[in-house]
Amino acid sequence: MERAQETGNMGDRTGTKTRSGSDELIFFVNGKKIVEKNADPEMTLLTYLRRKLGLTGTKLGCAEGGCGACTVMLSRYQTHTKQLLHYASNACLAPLCSLHLVAVTTVEGIGSVARKLHPVQERIAKAHGSQCGFCTPGIVMSMYALLRNNPTPMMADMEEAFQGNLCRCTGYRPILEGYKTFTEGGCCGGRGQKNGCCMSNVNGAQNGASEKNFHSFPPVICCAIDMYNELISHIVFVPLLPLYSTQTLSKDRKPHSLCFHGERMTWLQPDSLDEFLNLKWKHPDARVVVGNTEVGVEVKFKNMVYPVILAPTFIPELSAVTHAEDGIVFGAACTLSHMAVVLRQAVESLPPHKTEVFLAVLEQLRWFAGVQIRNVAAVGGNIMTASPISDLNPVFMAAGCKLTLVDKDGSREIQMDDGFFTGYRRTALQPQQILLSIHIPYSKKVEFVSAYKQSPRREDDISIVTAAMSVTFTPGTDVVENLRLSFGGMAPTTVLAKKTANRLIGRPWGEELLEEACNSMAEEMSLDPSVPGGMVTYRRTLTLSLFYKFYLTVLQKLRLQAVAKGQNQDDVVGRPIMHLSAMKQATGEAVYCDDVPLYENELYLSLITSSKAHARILSIDTSGAERCPGVVCFLFADDIPGSNTAGSLKFDETVLADGEVTCVGHIIGAVVAKTQLQAQRAAKAVRIEYEERQPVITIQEAIATQSFYQPIRTIQKGDLELGFKHADHILEGEMHIGGQEHFYLETNVTLAVPRGEDGEMELFVSTQAPTHTQSLVAMALGVPANRVVVRVKRMGGGFGGKESRTTLLSTVVAVAANKLKRPVRCMLDRDEDMLITGGRHPFYGKYKVGFLNSGRVVALDVTYYGNAGNSMDLSQAIVERALFHMENSYRVPNIRGRGFLCRTNLPSNTAFRGFGGPQGMMVAENWMTDVAQSLGKSPEEVRRLNLYMKGDSTPFNQVLDQITLDRCWDECMSRSGYQQRRIAIDLYNRQNRWTKRGIAVVPTKFGISFTALFLNQAGALVHIYTDGSVLLTHGGTEMGQGLHTKMVQVASRVLGIPSSKIHISETSTNTVPNTSATAASASSDLNGAALKNACEILLKRLEPFKAKNPNGTWEDWVKAAYFDRVSLSANGFYKTPDIGYDFETNSGRAFSYFSYGVACSEVEIDCLTGSHKNLSTTIVMDVGNSLNPAIDIGQVEGAFMQGLGLFTLEELHYSPQGVLLTRGPGSYKIPAFGDIPTQLTVSLLRDAPNDKAIFASKAVGEPPLFLASSVFYAIKDAISAARAESGITGPFRLDSPASAERIRNACSDRFTKLCPLAEAGTFIPWSVQV
Repeated sequence: MERAQETGNMGDRTGTKTRSGSDELIFFVNGKKIVEKNADPEMTLLTYLRRKLGLTGTKLGCAEGGCGACTVMLSRYQTHTKQLLHYASNACLAPLCSLHLVAVTTVEGIGSVARKLHPVQERIAKAHGSQCGFCTPGIVMSMYALLRNNPTPMMADMEEAFQGNLCRCTGYRPILEGYKTFTEGGCCGGRGQKNGCCMSNVNGAQNGASEKNFHSFPPVICCAIDMYNELISHIVFVPLLPLYSTQTLSKDRKPHSLCFHGERMTWLQPDSLDEFLNLKWKHPDARVVVGNTEVGVEVKFKNMVYPVILAPTFIPELSAVTHAEDGIVFGAACTLSHMAVVLRQAVESLPPHKTEVFLAVLEQLRWFAGVQIRNVAAVGGNIMTASPISDLNPVFMAAGCKLTLVDKDGSREIQMDDGFFTGYRRTALQPQQILLSIHIPYSKKVEFVSAYKQSPRREDDISIVTAAMSVTFTPGTDVVENLRLSFGGMAPTTVLAKKTANRLIGRPWGEELLEEACNSMAEEMSLDPSVPGGMVTYRRTLTLSLFYKFYLTVLQKLRLQAVAKGQNQDDVVGRPIMHLSAMKQATGEAVYCDDVPLYENELYLSLITSSKAHARILSIDTSGAERCPGVVCFLFADDIPGSNTAGSLKFDETVLADGEVTCVGHIIGAVVAKTQLQAQRAAKAVRIEYEERQPVITIQEAIATQSFYQPIRTIQKGDLELGFKHADHILEGEMHIGGQEHFYLETNVTLAVPRGEDGEMELFVSTQAPTHTQSLVAMALGVPANRVVVRVKRMGGGFGGKESRTTLLSTVVAVAANKLKRPVRCMLDRDEDMLITGGRHPFYGKYKVGFLNSGRVVALDVTYYGNAGNSMDLSQAIVERALFHMENSYRVPNIRGRGFLCRTNLPSNTAFRGFGGPQGMMVAENWMTDVAQSLGKSPEEVRRLNLYMKGDSTPFNQVLDQITLDRCWDECMSRSGYQQRRIAIDLYNRQNRWTKRGIAVVPTKFGISFTALFLNQAGALVHIYTDGSVLLTHGGTEMGQGLHTKMVQVASRVLGIPSSKIHISETSTNTVPNTSATAASASSDLNGAALKNACEILLKRLEPFKAKNPNGTWEDWVKAAYFDRVSLSANGFYKTPDIGYDFETNSGRAFSYFSYGVACSEVEIDCLTGSHKNLSTTIVMDVGNSLNPAIDIGQVEGAFMQGLGLFTLEELHYSPQGVLLTRGPGSYKIPAFGDIPTQLTVSLLRDAPNDKAIFASKAVGEPPLFLASSVFYAIKDAISAARAESGITGPFRLDSPASAERIRNACSDRFTKLCPLAEAGTFIPWSVQV
């Protein structure tokens, strides 16, 4: 073979014949033009690079496209887009002859140590992502190709780009961490601490690099400000960019065929479909090659010889994509990557019911080989290879895709069914025919399609069994009209389970169908015991399992879409309607409190707060602050015109401190200035002299000093002494549960606008309690409540944190506005908000539990201590709710619970999603786990044994008459595959010493109602205007939970009109008075019932006009009523019936009903570091008949993640002096994207109507939060396995949250024994457990 010619001459004409009769092959490598006069059709690009050009950076790792070590970037001109396409490719599979007019970039071409490293190269090196280094060039080129197409990729894009690359040394983490800085949001953007970059100083060092090691390297360039220039301009071939212009790579060049002759093979590359068909007629046995991903492997490993190769890469018809009326037609040479792009675009633009097939194809493509393979492999090649374990062919078959076959005499269309594959790797095509295109149809409205792949490894692996299933229902029913079940890996070809499908047609989609399907498929999908690949039983079982997954998926979709028979299309109750403000929020048009435009003479307020936990104020010096520019006035207790008294259920607080402060953050006064910055600077300039007093900070200090609020609550039932006497075992234990910061994204904010007469004041407040705000502001101003209007448009989160503590700010701002007669605004900074407002109550629980050998609990004595802080606030009700939930979901015949409110010098703790319930139930699950561990039984077995059943009564004597706990439990156990998981976990733990896995199933029973009886009421106001539009107002506030959306749905159903005619503007005290806070998960129940009442009143008024004009429209009836002088406005009201509990007599009904749920979670812990991974969570939640499944599932997931933070991550640190040390996201960590369980499944329990709430629904906001404790107890289960390795068994204490520190210390081993804890009292700790 002649030596390749390297030249920069652009005038060379393609198609020049050499002496051997071959055409010249022209391509480019790292900016240099290569003219190969004798290209060998059997040579790969990898061989050419390494042997002919001496570019050995590209490695040979496997020669079959499986490891990525040979990855290069190819750039090819796209005729349909008239642009260059850059993509990663395996050089070991790329035929040299396929590269005509293609540009190749190798790792040498992007940078070198001698010249300059490319940032992609530099980043992996400095992130410690290269150990042995053999895989590194391929990984570098995969990342480089990604960045050439997308300079700011998402993390998911990067993970996908590496699917075709393997590394044996690093474990991948340092590679991902290093390259994360390229992703959107991954770099500091120049906000680093020193040289303007997070990667250029030791504090920004990634992966735990030591200071010494980090400083041994020059700074990494990672900032977005430099990235684009580095990625685009820092390329070796920049001076030769014209070589990579569209003109260079094919534009304006007349297409022509190519021919390359080798010793054993001839490569023919036709330039038209006619020429291709003629060549195929002439060479019927010729192999057609596009990506060479199959033929290349056959030639390399199976020693196959193909004398003639046809490469139709340049034929437009074979690469075309056509959008037809009934689907999309893909040319057979379309690459899988291009197909994925087109299908994703279709999914985004088409109605969901049309894209079921597309989603199934995309699901399979997601796990199809690596990106390098998908970039070159053609869909036609996948079909014609006829692999019996193809990932895509089952989908095409189940969907009934149509194939267009052509030869020189014409074309025909056939359906891809069981007749298409005639044998092992054989199809129905005649030798002279080619596959021109595949038609992938749109799915129908009543069709559901799913695809599955089971392989040893999820990514880039060959399937064991693949499946695709499509079912079509008779419209409006669940009766099967058509069913196609397609499997790969179960025969020499892709097959349809036709017998099974035929038996199921005409049957309703239910349990009987499932049983029939499994029995039939077990018979039909048989395998010879000596079948290639083995795993006969497993593969047969997989067909049944995958059908069961499909069955459940369809069942869930049917139920989600199901509407009651006869339900009007305008009736939106029970439908997954989008949050009404979602689009406005997405575009930034939604108005929050601080978004209200500035008033012309508006001022800004900043708070002056205490730096001492408990002290007498000796003096306040404002002289320094007075000299600050912009200062208008100061506010202190003497400036309050009305009452300085404040508080919630008990008025034990002050608006501004008067002579004494009782916590760090206690509001002493305020500064009002012209701007926010001026006010904040002045507030910091105020000097306060204190006389410190001994503070009480922790629960243990409160117990020691008997610092408690009254009353001390007790709930007792049965004979405790007799219960312990009959118990076979008695154990005692204790647990501490840490507090939690609300961390709503919108901090507390108030805008107060005096109205100039009669003491009127209008306030815009981010609050859950407009009436409470109105009341306290009126008291502070010394005016009646009717002079104060509080308006709430929406909140940027609340979670209970804005139920009572917002008044700390709103009263002060109102006093300032009243004093100055000018609008005053204040929005707290994050650190201020966290310092001042308090959070979830830390709890300490002590228990004594008696139980039988079977595990049945017969007696319990439990005591709770809640850290209330420096005022009562809502703490009494919170501890009461903890007592109401002290047994969680378990029947305990003899029980006593006591609750103490610890009076401490912390900012008053307050309501937080769950309101004491999670703390009460957490202690219950702890003693339940102790019981199981002491008996050597499974905690799940003991939990199930003690679970409440219908007719049981609670410790507060409420009979459980509509309990669904057992259904939730059984469904969760089934959906989660608990038994199989338990076996797999036990096996894993036997095989791994330093990583352990654990699993836990935890139930919840959450009472719905305010425990304060008077709060269980709601009002509504509904106006119908003469054009037929409806304005709703109710007492609830919108904080993201979708309350307004649900209320519109309720009104839409009751009035019988489309939701588009209904609007909710805001919540305000001048429309609906005396409202309860939006809390206790009861807002949909209460306000929905009140709205229903108001709408029914209006409907009754309209009835005469509907009777007179039955064929009229809504607008006709409204106008008729108006002209007849009938009121079109109505007030609605509702109070929860039959509730009210008396602690003294332990009688009455505490709750209207209960919400139930069960969660199963699996985790993996690192015994050496204490870190853990959330592997899987399955939740089954009883929400009755959901008003809006989409919103409710969102609430379940949101509550779960907040609970995940509470029990495993979020930790508040206080100094011994009561100073909050964790103020802001830098030191206080809430769950992020990566904390979501790898598999999170949420199911709403079906057929569980609730007759106690609006339209048979149930509350959903708070109940799911406690289910996150399943993660905590899964961690505890994993720790037990670790302790067993050290010979330690039985109960042990693990406080919440299960931080890495606690997990590591609990995994007692020889290392922990070398590091004993210092003796208490011999040192002053940095932080204390409050």
